[in-house]
Amino acid sequence: MNVRRRLIPAAAAASLGLGALTACSSDSAATGNTEKFDVVASFYPMAFLAEQIGGDHANVTSLTEPGQEPHDLEISTQQRAQLEEADAALFLKGLQPAVDEAVSQTGIKTKIDAASLTHLEDHGGAGHSHEGEEGHSEGASEEEEHGRDPHVWLDPVKYAEIAQGVGKAFEKADPDHAADYKKNTEALVKKLGGLNSDFENGLKNSKSKVFFTNHAAFGYLAERYGLTQEAISGIDPESEPSAARVKDLQREAKADGVTTVFYETLVSDKTAKTLARDANLKTDVLDPLEGITDKSRGDDYFQVMEANLKALRTALGAK
Repeated sequence: MNVRRRLIPAAAAASLGLGALTACSSDSAATGNTEKFDVVASFYPMAFLAEQIGGDHANVTSLTEPGQEPHDLEISTQQRAQLEEADAALFLKGLQPAVDEAVSQTGIKTKIDAASLTHLEDHGGAGHSHEGEEGHSEGASEEEEHGRDPHVWLDPVKYAEIAQGVGKAFEKADPDHAADYKKNTEALVKKLGGLNSDFENGLKNSKSKVFFTNHAAFGYLAERYGLTQEAISGIDPESEPSAARVKDLQREAKADGVTTVFYETLVSDKTAKTLARDANLKTDVLDPLEGITDKSRGDDYFQVMEANLKALRTALGAK
């Protein structure tokens, strides 16, 4: 769509993690098609929304490589140039400070902050449970830094709210295809509604309501479905829990019928296995969906979320 844009060669794009996420966007990038609505997304959950809503009209690229920890992202000169040439940027303010800074410095007309499209909540510091997130991120305000959990995409209801806002932004930015964006948004929201129903029905009758994770990413999901998330290590998901923490979790596991310690695909399972061994618990994967890799239990958001539901049902003893 933006005829000024000069595409980065495919090889360079791949090395930067800018390769397209679907066959559709890959084809447009390879052919140099500048007639499409060019969207630069910050990381997988944002790119997935852009692809689902943009459909055939959008060329979507992600700033974060598959398998890369989103919080660790640094923006290259080439990526800044790509942002400048794009028709829209879709990001989640507060999750990736480097992206927030880069987007704020570009002249791009359509800047879509997903965090502004729903209500972010404080889940006891869950928003800062990653290594390197402690304290104040550069460029973030006091309000943004105080415990606001950015992991909203793990709640299908909040993700649907964001989808509706993204759809409206696409309609406004590319009015020639507004009807298709509206239709695609409605279809996505309906599918997210179905996922929400699956979680509600799948988790309402369970022996336990408490689950252990080594990454405090599931605060919204826990709140939505009446569960309690207990994160093991806080800031650094790969750190060893202290002896006192292990004892506390052992007691809680017995009191609340906890059977499983969850870990994720993008970080080491060392912490989870340490606790599981000491507390005589099982381990399994609960995926925070910050990226899709060959280790993911599914090829897209919906497949991985269904895998998460299955894992939770087993761990919680759902009927």
